[in-house]
Amino acid sequence: MTGPVVIGLDGSPGSMTAAWWAAEEATRRQVPLLVLHSWTTQPLDAPIPQEAGAKQRYGQDLLQRTEAELLHRHRELRVTTELVPDTAARMLLDRSEDASVLVLGSRGLGSTASFLLGSISLHVLGLARCPTVTVRAGDPAVEAGWDHPAAADRDEVVVGLSTAGPEGDPLLEFAFATAESHGVGVRVIRALPRLHTVRLASPEHADERGESEEHTLLAATVAKWHGNFPDVAVAEQVVTASAGHALLAAATRSRLTVVGRRRHPSHLTWKLGPVAHAVLHHAPCPVAVVPHD
Repeated sequence: MTGPVVIGLDGSPGSMTAAWWAAEEATRRQVPLLVLHSWTTQPLDAPIPQEAGAKQRYGQDLLQRTEAELLHRHRELRVTTELVPDTAARMLLDRSEDASVLVLGSRGLGSTASFLLGSISLHVLGLARCPTVTVRAGDPAVEAGWDHPAAADRDEVVVGLSTAGPEGDPLLEFAFATAESHGVGVRVIRALPRLHTVRLASPEHADERGESEEHTLLAATVAKWHGNFPDVAVAEQVVTASAGHALLAAATRSRLTVVGRRRHPSHLTWKLGPVAHAVLHHAPCPVAVVPHD
């Protein structure tokens, strides 16, 4: 994954926190950062004859200020800014073809610490061709930097697999690459609904034997990626619980939580599953949605 990290900036607190995360990620991956702003979607209370010009001036100023701030934080960062006349969703989806990571911001909901994702974000998450990360406004570890005490307990990248097999490879590749760049471990979680385990002739041993089989399959799936990233510590976890609950429980120690969604052949068809929705709206850390076949 050598393409740029791409961040869509609209000037909101969520997008600024996301820009800080994106700059850190680009620096760690040693790839360029591309900061985009769609001036056509920026609301301003300007007279109609001046509306387009006012929006463009606002966007250019926003990009210049953001670039200066990011370079102050990361002097070695290679950053490019671009003012785009296209809609935000189309702009981001077009760039997802060549990006290594696409980054979006979201607003928090106060005491519930949950994400507020608008229609643009959900549309992009459902159709982007590359991994897409949402970052919550006010995340103290992101805003203060990963050397801050607020980040001390975030020592894992958590990845949830819906099945142990090749379709999980894109998620594992992204999780291991991110963990390696951050110097943390990977926790791979395979959650089994109780009905999945009750399938053998001896009901009293069904859960135990079902989990044993899944452990074997999961270990084989993870082994290849551990071989490619031997310096990354790995924990494999098979649990009998809902995937959403299992991932949210693990997310309290997570630097990034990784979930998957299936690719769709048409740009008119997209869907995020219930697990992705639960994690996106309630995880206290950045969340990556990785497309897979």
